[in-house]
Amino acid sequence: PYVIDQAVRTFAETEQVILVGAKAPVGFFAYPGKPGSMLPKDCHVLDLYVAGEDPVAAIAALFDAVGAGEAPPARLALRHSPELPSGRLTPEAIAIALARHMPADAIICDESVSSGRDFFRSTYGAEPHDFLQLTGGAIGIGLPLAAGAALACPDRKVIVLQADGSGMYTVQALWTHAREKLDVVTIIFANRRYQILLGELNNVGAGPPGENASRMLNLDDPALDWVKLAAGMGVEAARAETADGFADLLASACRRKGPFLIEAMI
Repeated sequence: PYVIDQAVRTFAETEQVILVGAKAPVGFFAYPGKPGSMLPKDCHVLDLYVAGEDPVAAIAALFDAVGAGEAPPARLALRHSPELPSGRLTPEAIAIALARHMPADAIICDESVSSGRDFFRSTYGAEPHDFLQLTGGAIGIGLPLAAGAALACPDRKVIVLQADGSGMYTVQALWTHAREKLDVVTIIFANRRYQILLGELNNVGAGPPGENASRMLNLDDPALDWVKLAAGMGVEAARAETADGFADLLASACRRKGPFLIEAMI
């Protein structure tokens, strides 16, 4: 987890971590009174391979060494995903609808930031898909990441989970979606504020933001209208204000080809 306290609890009883082309988890910022490393002090960290080697070959060698079976694990049945909710539109309702309606072999590009941290709990039973996620430390990757995925794999549906604040960093990518007729469904998590920054202010002990700080972190004066922004870029769009309405829009968007944007009012 990105949040320090949650990450520390996650790894609290971990005795060994094996890294494959990755680094041991650390915090992005120096939070007062909180550790930089997420791992217990006595946790043993093992690198499966050293820089310059082939990580895929390392995994294959481990596979052979432990005598792992050849049969791939069966896909978890969709019944493991919760039932579609109705009423108020929430990030959880979006994740459940995505699990129900994403086509097989979809590519999910995730820059939902603070709104999408519980994504996996609701989608592990979905159709097989690739998942490309913001790795943290900067924002703005979502919309252009989706463009790249769609250009690389034109025969696969691309769905981008995009926070509204970070989406404004690279909103011009929507024009590329339209110009190149990319098969991308964009889901805007419209909470109309930079929630990640509000959380970081609290984490570093800065206290509640004052009037000027609040005005820099809120997106409600004037409020963004992503349906109009998308239309101005040539992308058809619609707004969802309920869980039922969102599920209907997503199901329709996943059945059609070409770019489409859903502004999800969370």
